[in-house]
Amino acid sequence: MQKVSIIGAGNVGATVAQEIVRAGLADVVLLDINEGAARGKALDLLQAAALWGSPSRITGTSDYADTRGSEVVVITAGSPRKPGMSRDDLLKINASIVSEAARKSHAASPRARFVVVTNPLDVMAYLVWRTTGVSWRRVIGMAGILDSARFQAFIADKLGVAVTDVRAMVLGGHGDQMVPVPSCSTVNGVPVGELMSQDTLKQLCERTRNGGAEIVELLKIGSAWYAPGTAAASMVAAILQDTRRLLPCSVNAGGKYGLKSVFAGLPVVLGKRGVEQIVEVDLSESERAALAASAGSIRTNIERLSELGLLQA
Repeated sequence: MQKVSIIGAGNVGATVAQEIVRAGLADVVLLDINEGAARGKALDLLQAAALWGSPSRITGTSDYADTRGSEVVVITAGSPRKPGMSRDDLLKINASIVSEAARKSHAASPRARFVVVTNPLDVMAYLVWRTTGVSWRRVIGMAGILDSARFQAFIADKLGVAVTDVRAMVLGGHGDQMVPVPSCSTVNGVPVGELMSQDTLKQLCERTRNGGAEIVELLKIGSAWYAPGTAAASMVAAILQDTRRLLPCSVNAGGKYGLKSVFAGLPVVLGKRGVEQIVEVDLSESERAALAASAGSIRTNIERLSELGLLQA
Protein backbone atom coordinates (compact mmCIF):
# COMPACT_ATOMS: atom_id res chain seq x y z
CA MET A 1 0.00 0.00 0.00
CA GLN A 2 0.96 3.63 -0.29
CA LYS A 3 2.42 5.26 2.82
CA VAL A 4 1.26 8.39 4.64
CA SER A 5 3.29 9.88 7.48
CA ILE A 6 1.67 12.09 10.10
CA ILE A 7 4.02 14.33 12.06
CA GLY A 8 2.46 14.94 15.45
CA ALA A 9 0.49 12.33 17.41
CA GLY A 10 -1.80 14.71 19.24
CA ASN A 11 -5.57 14.72 18.89
CA VAL A 12 -5.55 16.11 15.34
CA GLY A 13 -2.80 13.81 14.10
CA ALA A 14 -4.43 10.77 15.66
CA THR A 15 -7.76 11.69 14.06
CA VAL A 16 -6.11 11.98 10.63
CA ALA A 17 -4.57 8.54 11.18
CA GLN A 18 -7.92 7.12 12.30
CA GLU A 19 -9.73 8.35 9.20
CA ILE A 20 -7.05 7.05 6.83
CA VAL A 21 -6.88 3.64 8.50
CA ARG A 22 -10.66 3.33 8.77
CA ALA A 23 -10.95 3.92 5.02
CA GLY A 24 -8.03 1.61 4.23
CA LEU A 25 -6.42 4.39 2.18
CA ALA A 26 -2.79 3.73 3.04
CA ASP A 27 -0.32 2.45 5.58
CA VAL A 28 0.32 5.09 8.23
CA VAL A 29 3.37 6.18 10.19
CA LEU A 30 2.48 8.26 13.26
CA LEU A 31 5.53 10.22 14.42
CA ASP A 32 5.95 12.26 17.59
CA ILE A 33 8.80 13.38 19.83
CA ASN A 34 6.88 11.50 22.53
CA GLU A 35 7.50 8.06 21.09
CA GLY A 36 5.34 6.35 23.70
CA ALA A 37 2.30 8.40 22.71
CA ALA A 38 2.87 7.67 19.02
CA ARG A 39 3.37 3.94 19.58
CA GLY A 40 0.45 3.68 21.99
CA LYS A 41 -2.01 5.40 19.66
CA ALA A 42 -0.71 3.40 16.70
CA LEU A 43 -1.24 0.13 18.58
CA ASP A 44 -4.77 1.19 19.54
CA LEU A 45 -5.55 2.06 15.91
CA LEU A 46 -4.02 -1.20 14.67
CA GLN A 47 -6.47 -3.06 16.89
CA ALA A 48 -9.33 -0.85 15.70
CA ALA A 49 -8.36 -1.69 12.11
CA ALA A 50 -9.15 -5.33 12.88
CA LEU A 51 -12.68 -4.27 13.83
CA TRP A 52 -13.03 -2.07 10.74
CA GLY A 53 -11.68 -4.79 8.48
CA SER A 54 -9.03 -2.38 7.24
CA PRO A 55 -5.85 -3.66 5.53
CA SER A 56 -3.89 -0.57 6.61
CA ARG A 57 -0.87 -1.00 8.85
CA ILE A 58 0.05 1.72 11.34
CA THR A 59 3.36 2.31 13.08
CA GLY A 60 4.25 4.69 15.90
CA THR A 61 7.75 6.15 16.07
CA SER A 62 9.97 9.13 16.84
CA ASP A 63 12.43 8.30 14.04
CA TYR A 64 12.07 10.06 10.69
CA ALA A 65 13.79 7.12 9.01
CA ASP A 66 10.53 5.22 9.47
CA THR A 67 8.73 7.78 7.29
CA ARG A 68 10.95 7.07 4.28
CA GLY A 69 9.08 6.74 0.99
CA SER A 70 5.89 8.50 2.07
CA GLU A 71 3.53 9.65 -0.67
CA VAL A 72 1.99 12.26 1.61
CA VAL A 73 3.27 13.90 4.79
CA VAL A 74 0.72 15.55 7.07
CA ILE A 75 2.21 18.05 9.54
CA THR A 76 0.09 18.56 12.65
CA ALA A 77 2.93 19.00 15.18
CA GLY A 78 2.90 22.13 17.28
CA SER A 79 1.25 23.83 20.21
CA PRO A 80 -2.56 24.12 20.17
CA ARG A 81 -4.36 27.36 20.93
CA LYS A 82 -5.32 28.19 24.48
CA PRO A 83 -8.18 30.48 25.62
CA GLY A 84 -7.50 34.08 24.65
CA MET A 85 -4.79 33.08 22.18
CA SER A 86 -5.14 33.80 18.46
CA ARG A 87 -3.76 31.55 15.74
CA ASP A 88 -1.17 34.21 14.99
CA ASP A 89 0.07 34.12 18.60
CA LEU A 90 1.33 30.64 17.81
CA LEU A 91 3.67 31.85 15.07
CA LYS A 92 6.92 31.99 17.01
CA ILE A 93 6.16 28.81 19.00
CA ASN A 94 5.30 26.64 16.03
CA ALA A 95 7.58 27.92 13.28
CA SER A 96 10.67 26.14 14.59
CA ILE A 97 8.72 22.91 15.12
CA VAL A 98 7.25 22.94 11.62
CA SER A 99 10.46 23.88 9.82
CA GLU A 100 12.29 20.96 11.45
CA ALA A 101 9.45 18.56 10.62
CA ALA A 102 9.43 19.74 7.00
CA ARG A 103 13.18 19.47 6.59
CA LYS A 104 13.45 15.97 8.06
CA SER A 105 10.35 14.67 6.27
CA HIS A 106 11.53 15.98 2.92
CA ALA A 107 14.94 14.37 3.40
CA ALA A 108 13.24 11.00 4.02
CA SER A 109 10.57 11.38 1.32
CA PRO A 110 11.75 13.81 -1.40
CA ARG A 111 8.71 13.13 -3.64
CA ALA A 112 6.07 13.58 -0.94
CA ARG A 113 3.20 16.03 -1.07
CA PHE A 114 2.72 18.01 2.15
CA VAL A 115 -0.58 18.71 3.89
CA VAL A 116 -0.04 21.36 6.58
CA VAL A 117 -2.40 21.63 9.55
CA THR A 118 -0.35 23.43 12.23
CA ASN A 119 -1.44 26.99 13.05
CA PRO A 120 -1.09 29.74 12.02
CA LEU A 121 -1.98 27.60 9.03
CA ASP A 122 -1.28 29.76 5.99
CA VAL A 123 2.06 30.99 7.31
CA MET A 124 3.13 27.47 8.26
CA ALA A 125 2.27 26.24 4.75
CA TYR A 126 4.44 29.00 3.29
CA LEU A 127 7.22 28.00 5.69
CA VAL A 128 7.04 24.34 4.61
CA TRP A 129 7.24 25.40 0.95
CA ARG A 130 10.29 27.58 1.56
CA THR A 131 11.98 25.03 3.82
CA THR A 132 11.60 22.08 1.46
CA GLY A 133 12.04 23.93 -1.84
CA VAL A 134 9.51 21.64 -3.53
CA SER A 135 7.06 22.68 -6.25
CA TRP A 136 4.28 24.93 -5.03
CA ARG A 137 1.82 22.24 -6.13
CA ARG A 138 3.09 19.89 -3.44
CA VAL A 139 2.39 22.03 -0.35
CA ILE A 140 -1.25 22.46 0.61
CA GLY A 141 -2.65 23.93 3.81
CA MET A 142 -5.77 22.51 5.42
CA ALA A 143 -7.94 25.51 6.16
CA GLY A 144 -10.80 26.24 3.79
CA ILE A 145 -12.23 22.72 4.01
CA LEU A 146 -12.57 23.00 7.78
CA ASP A 147 -13.91 26.56 7.73
CA SER A 148 -16.34 25.69 4.93
CA ALA A 149 -17.57 22.67 6.90
CA ARG A 150 -18.27 24.93 9.87
CA PHE A 151 -20.16 27.39 7.65
CA GLN A 152 -22.04 24.48 6.09
CA ALA A 153 -23.02 23.08 9.50
CA PHE A 154 -24.21 26.47 10.77
CA ILE A 155 -26.31 27.08 7.63
CA ALA A 156 -27.94 23.65 7.87
CA ASP A 157 -28.68 24.09 11.57
CA LYS A 158 -30.19 27.55 11.10
CA LEU A 159 -32.40 26.49 8.17
CA GLY A 160 -33.29 23.08 9.61
CA VAL A 161 -32.21 21.30 6.41
CA ALA A 162 -30.03 18.28 5.68
CA VAL A 163 -26.38 19.25 5.95
CA THR A 164 -25.67 17.01 2.95
CA ASP A 165 -27.67 19.43 0.77
CA VAL A 166 -25.57 22.41 1.83
CA ARG A 167 -22.49 23.52 -0.08
CA ALA A 168 -20.49 26.34 1.45
CA MET A 169 -17.19 28.02 0.67
CA VAL A 170 -14.76 29.96 2.85
CA LEU A 171 -11.61 31.53 1.36
CA GLY A 172 -8.71 33.61 2.61
CA GLY A 173 -6.64 33.07 5.73
CA HIS A 174 -7.46 30.57 8.45
CA GLY A 175 -8.02 33.27 11.04
CA ASP A 176 -10.20 36.14 12.11
CA GLN A 177 -10.12 37.61 8.60
CA MET A 178 -11.26 34.49 6.77
CA VAL A 179 -13.80 35.15 4.02
CA PRO A 180 -17.07 33.19 4.00
CA VAL A 181 -18.44 33.46 0.45
CA PRO A 182 -22.26 33.48 0.45
CA SER A 183 -22.29 33.93 -3.35
CA CYS A 184 -20.74 30.45 -3.66
CA SER A 185 -22.86 28.83 -0.93
CA THR A 186 -26.09 27.00 -1.71
CA VAL A 187 -28.68 24.55 -0.42
CA ASN A 188 -29.19 22.01 -3.20
CA GLY A 189 -28.43 24.72 -5.74
CA VAL A 190 -30.48 27.49 -4.12
CA PRO A 191 -28.31 30.45 -3.01
CA VAL A 192 -28.34 30.81 0.78
CA GLY A 193 -29.11 34.50 0.38
CA GLU A 194 -32.55 33.54 -0.92
CA LEU A 195 -33.31 31.37 2.10
CA MET A 196 -32.45 33.70 5.00
CA SER A 197 -32.16 37.38 5.77
CA GLN A 198 -28.91 39.23 5.20
CA ASP A 199 -28.64 39.89 8.95
CA THR A 200 -28.90 36.17 9.69
CA LEU A 201 -26.37 35.37 7.01
CA LYS A 202 -23.94 37.92 8.45
CA GLN A 203 -24.34 36.34 11.88
CA LEU A 204 -23.49 32.92 10.47
CA CYS A 205 -20.45 34.34 8.69
CA GLU A 206 -19.25 35.84 11.96
CA ARG A 207 -19.83 32.59 13.84
CA THR A 208 -17.81 30.79 11.18
CA ARG A 209 -14.89 33.21 11.62
CA ASN A 210 -14.96 32.47 15.35
CA GLY A 211 -15.73 28.77 14.94
CA GLY A 212 -12.40 27.57 16.28
CA ALA A 213 -12.31 30.09 19.14
CA GLU A 214 -15.80 29.03 20.20
CA ILE A 215 -14.58 25.47 20.67
CA VAL A 216 -11.38 26.60 22.44
CA GLU A 217 -13.43 28.58 24.95
CA LEU A 218 -15.68 25.61 25.65
CA LEU A 219 -12.85 23.09 26.00
CA LYS A 220 -10.67 25.40 28.13
CA ILE A 221 -7.63 23.22 27.31
CA GLY A 222 -6.72 22.56 23.67
CA SER A 223 -8.65 23.14 20.48
CA ALA A 224 -10.77 21.30 17.92
CA TRP A 225 -9.57 18.01 16.48
CA TYR A 226 -12.40 15.90 15.01
CA ALA A 227 -13.27 18.28 12.16
CA PRO A 228 -9.68 19.42 11.46
CA GLY A 229 -8.44 15.82 11.39
CA THR A 230 -11.27 14.69 9.14
CA ALA A 231 -10.68 17.63 6.80
CA ALA A 232 -6.98 16.80 6.47
CA ALA A 233 -7.77 13.14 5.81
CA SER A 234 -10.15 14.15 3.00
CA MET A 235 -7.27 16.01 1.35
CA VAL A 236 -5.02 12.96 1.66
CA ALA A 237 -7.73 10.84 0.04
CA ALA A 238 -8.10 13.28 -2.88
CA ILE A 239 -4.34 13.16 -3.50
CA LEU A 240 -3.83 9.40 -3.15
CA GLN A 241 -6.92 8.50 -5.17
CA ASP A 242 -6.42 11.31 -7.72
CA THR A 243 -10.10 12.21 -7.43
CA ARG A 244 -9.53 15.82 -8.52
CA ARG A 245 -11.95 17.24 -5.97
CA LEU A 246 -12.55 20.99 -6.02
CA LEU A 247 -11.86 22.12 -2.46
CA PRO A 248 -10.85 25.37 -0.74
CA CYS A 249 -7.25 24.97 0.45
CA SER A 250 -4.36 27.23 1.41
CA VAL A 251 -1.97 27.39 -1.54
CA ASN A 252 0.64 29.62 -3.14
CA ALA A 253 -1.63 32.12 -4.90
CA GLY A 254 0.90 32.84 -7.64
CA GLY A 255 -0.93 35.94 -8.82
CA LYS A 256 -4.41 34.40 -8.88
CA TYR A 257 -7.09 36.73 -7.50
CA GLY A 258 -4.41 39.44 -7.64
CA LEU A 259 -2.50 37.83 -4.75
CA LYS A 260 1.27 37.39 -4.85
CA SER A 261 3.96 36.10 -2.44
CA VAL A 262 1.41 34.59 -0.10
CA PHE A 263 -0.36 31.36 0.77
CA ALA A 264 -4.12 31.80 1.16
CA GLY A 265 -7.30 29.77 0.97
CA LEU A 266 -8.47 29.49 -2.65
CA PRO A 267 -10.60 26.99 -4.62
CA VAL A 268 -8.28 24.31 -5.98
CA VAL A 269 -8.50 20.96 -7.74
CA LEU A 270 -6.66 18.32 -5.68
CA GLY A 271 -5.14 15.29 -7.35
CA LYS A 272 -2.04 13.12 -7.48
CA ARG A 273 0.30 16.08 -8.12
CA GLY A 274 -1.19 17.95 -5.19
CA VAL A 275 -2.64 21.20 -6.53
CA GLU A 276 -3.72 20.40 -10.08
CA GLN A 277 -5.34 23.79 -10.68
CA ILE A 278 -6.33 26.99 -8.90
CA VAL A 279 -9.88 27.85 -9.93
CA GLU A 280 -10.89 31.49 -10.24
CA VAL A 281 -14.54 32.10 -9.43
CA ASP A 282 -16.50 35.32 -9.71
CA LEU A 283 -16.50 37.13 -6.38
CA SER A 284 -18.44 40.22 -5.46
CA GLU A 285 -16.47 43.42 -5.02
CA SER A 286 -16.76 43.19 -1.23
CA GLU A 287 -15.70 39.53 -1.20
CA ARG A 288 -12.65 40.26 -3.34
CA ALA A 289 -11.70 43.18 -1.08
CA ALA A 290 -12.06 40.98 2.00
CA LEU A 291 -9.87 38.32 0.38
CA ALA A 292 -7.17 40.91 -0.35
CA ALA A 293 -7.30 42.14 3.26
CA SER A 294 -7.05 38.60 4.59
CA ALA A 295 -4.04 37.91 2.37
CA GLY A 296 -2.44 41.13 3.61
CA SER A 297 -2.65 39.89 7.19
CA ILE A 298 -1.00 36.61 6.19
CA ARG A 299 1.75 38.48 4.35
CA THR A 300 2.49 40.48 7.51
CA ASN A 301 3.10 37.28 9.45
CA ILE A 302 5.25 35.87 6.64
CA GLU A 303 7.41 38.98 7.04
CA ARG A 304 7.67 38.13 10.74
CA LEU A 305 9.13 34.77 9.75
CA SER A 306 11.94 36.62 7.98
CA GLU A 307 12.51 38.79 11.05
CA LEU A 308 12.80 35.64 13.17
CA GLY A 309 15.36 34.22 10.74
CA LEU A 310 13.22 31.15 10.02
CA LEU A 311 13.14 31.35 6.22
CA GLN A 312 15.67 29.64 4.01
CA ALA A 313 17.78 32.02 1.93
